[in-house]
Amino acid sequence: MKELPDLKELTDEAKDALILKLWEELQKLQQAQKKQPKKTSRNSSLPPAQGFKAEVKSKGIGIIDENRAGRMGREGGGRQLSENPNQIIRATVKICAGCGQEIAESMQSIMERYDKIEIPVIQPIVTRIERYGCRCRNCGEQQMADVPVGLEAGSPFGNRIAALVTTMRYSHGISYGRMQQMLEEVFGLEISEGAIANLLSRVKGELDSEVEGILQTLRSSRLVCSDETSARVNGKNQWEWVFQNDQVCFHVIRPSRGGDVIQEVMAEHRPQIWVSDLFSAQKTHPATKWQVCLAHQLRDCQYGIDAGDEIFSGRMKKLLLRAFALHKRWEGLAASTRYQYRCRLYRDLEVVLALLPTQEDGVRLQKRYLELRENLFLFLDDSTIPPTNNASEQALRWSVIFRKVTNGFRSDWGRDLFAAVRSIVNTGKRHGLSAFQAILAALNPLESLFPLS
Repeated sequence: MKELPDLKELTDEAKDALILKLWEELQKLQQAQKKQPKKTSRNSSLPPAQGFKAEVKSKGIGIIDENRAGRMGREGGGRQLSENPNQIIRATVKICAGCGQEIAESMQSIMERYDKIEIPVIQPIVTRIERYGCRCRNCGEQQMADVPVGLEAGSPFGNRIAALVTTMRYSHGISYGRMQQMLEEVFGLEISEGAIANLLSRVKGELDSEVEGILQTLRSSRLVCSDETSARVNGKNQWEWVFQNDQVCFHVIRPSRGGDVIQEVMAEHRPQIWVSDLFSAQKTHPATKWQVCLAHQLRDCQYGIDAGDEIFSGRMKKLLLRAFALHKRWEGLAASTRYQYRCRLYRDLEVVLALLPTQEDGVRLQKRYLELRENLFLFLDDSTIPPTNNASEQALRWSVIFRKVTNGFRSDWGRDLFAAVRSIVNTGKRHGLSAFQAILAALNPLESLFPLS
């Protein structure tokens, strides 16, 4: 029944029949819903914070479950001594506490050694710039002295302050008000919330060239991994996309979750390998080959097992786990051994795909993998291909936290600045830089975040 008939035209018998039919359909739907397993982080993409959590059974007051008891840790060794202490204080015995006899320093040996660590009082360094000039006596042209790079007129705040403010805002989610208070109380820097906003606006312009370099490097990469998550901009839902590999990470936030974003970012570039989940827009990728994220497939197979599929899902999950185990050992295997393992895995895949599941989730998964059989194990042919898209999800993890802490962005420039900062920070992370170091390097006109070629 696609449309409800006009009830005024139905007889009492027809109405009774309609009610009975709708009741029977309702009962079927309720029974089907009861049979479906609860979705958790183990069998779906649901985050652990939202997943179903079973109640922990108590064994009584004062009794601790062995599975939840504290574990015996290693014996603590204390903090390691600093290799280069700023100063060393030698405490030697002058006289014996018992009899008052003087004790020579040559008789004593070190009994204990430890460090005391302190942070000095932090105060801003103020540099006054005085530019001199005059009118040339020869030609009459007005002359003014040049200033060193980084000390030009304009904002009074230097790059380290700009990098610190950007890190506190976009890597720790600190609000303008709390940041203003912290900068004054901890760093001795008086700055207004308006000045913080102006400083971040300046940072946006200075990061553009570095972000463009990241994008150009991405457009020459042979391998690209991609994922997306929701973002709030001006009270509306948009989407944050990430495109990354082991060299660069590029973030962009757009109103669309469609394939047009992939086309915008990749332009005319066609990478050899694309790694992503099965979201429909990701299937429009321009790459020659596509490696699907097996972490998602493991969870989907687990859902099929939880739903009651006893034929296909369990065997497919074991096959995927075998592939993961092989990937961990891959570098230490000979080429001939790799070939044999790979051939055996593909043969076993064909055996599993030939099964005849009867449960609907098993049938659905079998149909999926019949279409994706060429996209499951590309990482066994090329060790540079990751078997999962976990790196993309990790790149987006802080974005999810930032969205929950701040409830999103109030302007497009704030949205674009956040994407630029995350691009800088995550690219710097791939080159061993902290968030502060990466932002500071990107703001320095004499330094590059990483060697772009």
